[in-house]
Amino acid sequence: MKKVGFIGAFDKTDMIINIAKILTVLKNRVIVIDSTINQKAKYVVPVINPTVTYITEYEEIDIAVGFKNIEEIKQYLGITNDEDMPYDIMLIDTDTQERIEEFNLLEADKNFFVTSFDLYSLKKGLEILSGLKQPINLTKILFSKEMLKEEDDYLNYLSLEYKVVWNEYRIYFPIENGDRLVLAENQRVAKIKFKKLSAQYKDGLVFVTQEILKDMSESNIRRTIKTIERGV
Repeated sequence: MKKVGFIGAFDKTDMIINIAKILTVLKNRVIVIDSTINQKAKYVVPVINPTVTYITEYEEIDIAVGFKNIEEIKQYLGITNDEDMPYDIMLIDTDTQERIEEFNLLEADKNFFVTSFDLYSLKKGLEILSGLKQPINLTKILFSKEMLKEEDDYLNYLSLEYKVVWNEYRIYFPIENGDRLVLAENQRVAKIKFKKLSAQYKDGLVFVTQEILKDMSESNIRRTIKTIERGV
């Protein structure tokens, strides 16, 4: 099972669920774990009887909310700590150092740092990493209206004192009002739809998915997105 962390103070829920949708259509069993403070998934993913901790299925994706670690999820699923989780890929959304440690993301197969360039997202996101005692390898996912080198340089400057090893490869998502409207509409109708998302946003989904799967070609991922757009 692959474990993938999405770290940062920026809102990552919709992006992670969209990536999970691509992965499931590619025949992977996927669980998305919302371990953030605000637990946005609790409010945007439909569930009949939400409790303090629960797992619900949403378009063939399992969404877990309220769990502090993998052991609690295994207990909920009724499997022992020695047994493997019944998933191919685990996507973990977190915004605290505590959850990085409890979900053991330092040993994840892949970790992403997700941020925009407003000071809150930047500084609060980096604050999450401030107490880590071991270096963590991170790939940047950057949400920005314009992809400016100065913004990336500023992030690098702010992170100099932290135990972060940045991968050279970066993934950009545009901040487009049109994409925000599409994501908000998806939440209202409780559906995952790609058709009206911008080409640039879908490019970002492709690149993140490819980073997770590694052996999957970009063209195959793009065909999968077309399949989701057609509703097949």
